[in-house]
Amino acid sequence: MATKTVLIIDDESDIREIAKVSLQLTRSWNVEGVSSGKEGLAIAIDKQPDLILLDVVMPEMDGLTTLKLLKENPFTQEIPVILLTATVKVATKQQYALLGAKAVMIKPFDPGILADQIETAVGWKITN
Repeated sequence: MATKTVLIIDDESDIREIAKVSLQLTRSWNVEGVSSGKEGLAIAIDKQPDLILLDVVMPEMDGLTTLKLLKENPFTQEIPVILLTATVKVATKQQYALLGAKAVMIKPFDPGILADQIETAVGWKITN
């Protein structure tokens, strides 16, 4: 299996760094992090990552607006997106799924199992 590329869009630098280190150490994935939805859209179009981890609450352009733009763009609409949020209700999870999110993960996440959670959410998990 080819090495996966993950784009993390989150305005919190510590979240980006923890996720990046976790995914690089546990899976050797290529990980890039950016701090805004606008920057994330440009990188997603240019680099075509295998997955996007997207924070819901960000200044300027929030995660849901970013998700909507990703899903409207023919160059990025097929990239799986997992939303990161500090709070979520069942109704909100359903709304996020309708908007095109593959999954919702609660922050703070456990760096030790982050890659497993991603693989399960997007179907990358290979069972022996």
